[in-house]
Amino acid sequence: METDSAANVTPTANAIASRANALRNRFRELYGRDARIFRAPGRVNLIGEHTDYTEGFVMPLAINLYAYVAAASRNDNRIRVYSENVGEFAELDLSDSRLNLQGQWSAYILGVAASLISAGHTVNGADLLIHGDVPMGAGLSSSASVEVASGFALLAMSGESMPPAQLAKICQRAENHYAGAMVGIMDQMMAACGRENYALLLDCRTLAFELLRLFDGAQFVVCNSMVKHDHAANEYNQRRADCETAVRILSTKLSGIRTLRDVSLAELERFSAELPPTVYRRSRHIVTENTRVLGAKAAIQNADPALFGELMKLSHASLRDDYNVSCREVDILVDLANKSKGVYGSRMTGGGFGGCTISLVKSDEVEAFKRSIAHEYHQATKLTPDVYVFHASDGVQEVFP
Repeated sequence: METDSAANVTPTANAIASRANALRNRFRELYGRDARIFRAPGRVNLIGEHTDYTEGFVMPLAINLYAYVAAASRNDNRIRVYSENVGEFAELDLSDSRLNLQGQWSAYILGVAASLISAGHTVNGADLLIHGDVPMGAGLSSSASVEVASGFALLAMSGESMPPAQLAKICQRAENHYAGAMVGIMDQMMAACGRENYALLLDCRTLAFELLRLFDGAQFVVCNSMVKHDHAANEYNQRRADCETAVRILSTKLSGIRTLRDVSLAELERFSAELPPTVYRRSRHIVTENTRVLGAKAAIQNADPALFGELMKLSHASLRDDYNVSCREVDILVDLANKSKGVYGSRMTGGGFGGCTISLVKSDEVEAFKRSIAHEYHQATKLTPDVYVFHASDGVQEVFP
């Protein structure tokens, strides 16, 4: 991958072509024949965190870091996959119904194959080579990019295709069932449906989405804190359980409640005493975050980056104080960004407990911001962050020579 500086990691078109060619050559070394190349992007969420699994609203964009899959058909009933990132092979007999993949990296590929089959789709034998450029554990959706690229490649090897939203749902099911992570639909939808130069306002209940042209004169800059705390997966699932507890209690007081997406802030406050304190705080985040996402849509449509930035600040405070998914290092990054020249606002992005922040920065201040945030964060933590200036990317596709 080519880089602009030591603190900025953004792939150029030449770097993407070079990656695809390297994978073709590596595939020939491993399997002795030619392959087709597919890719799906990671994503960064501009605002709307932890609202997807409550059927709420999110505003992600697909980024120009990708998971790549090189693939060729086999003449038998097996899928064989090699991960360059892990340095291991894994294999699946497509007739095996006793698949147990939890805790294994291959769950994100072989689990997709099993989910396609269980949904009634034909999956033929194939050899796969996987390479992910999306940093793992950074909150940029490395797992969904691998899932969607793998599912798209397996369908192509079997002469099939499907609408992007349908592929996203199958990949989400694979991560829930085979990887054991009860994620919502946002990450897979973004990997499947991303659009160059646009963010998406996604309704996670209906999967309807609206394209929003990004700001002129301002850019979203992502800073990787370089930390990821080990308890993240269990805490993520607990947050989802807390939201479900809230709905069970509130549904005895309010009719027609399916998820917290259906609860207004006034209704939540009215029945707050019925909820355990922690469950109430979790619910308050979800309810107010949905409102912030819709406010952010208006800010983009009205070309108002200052309002968007204020909503980002409020989102981070809610994630930190009500949802309790931030951490010391991420809070430091956000605080430093919000004090920096040319920054409209900053927040954590992703599931939390480490990972990345996202900041909306005036375009003519981006280079100075990259330098200053890296220096100041290192002074505060002794860690050197990766700083990404992404371009909004298209969703999953085949890469042609």
